[in-house]
Amino acid sequence: MKVLHIDDSPEICELYTDMFTADNHEIISANNGKKGLDLILKNNYDLILLDICMPEYSGMQLLRDLKRLKPTELRKIVVVSLLRFNSSQIEEMLKLGIHSVETKPSDLQKMEIIKKNMWPK
Repeated sequence: MKVLHIDDSPEICELYTDMFTADNHEIISANNGKKGLDLILKNNYDLILLDICMPEYSGMQLLRDLKRLKPTELRKIVVVSLLRFNSSQIEEMLKLGIHSVETKPSDLQKMEIIKKNMWPK
């Protein structure tokens, strides 16, 4: 599986890289939303993990721009955040066409649940 992880925290990016490479998946990290959008527009990914809270260009801005530029990729996006979203915020993101909104996983077991939800056997 080819994964793109977009998060402004280098520590979180390193954690996700460790989790996915331990499971023999290819993962690329982008430390800002604009770089992430550029990678989505140029490449094909099976899964895109997106943090919403990033400085300068937020995950919501990325989602809105992606809806306009390459909407087919939205279904591959799982928003991962430590924030607690209210139901209207989640509904807004889902209406854009993303796969789901999840609490930011901190271990492989939680990530496995997300992957199984996206690709049931």
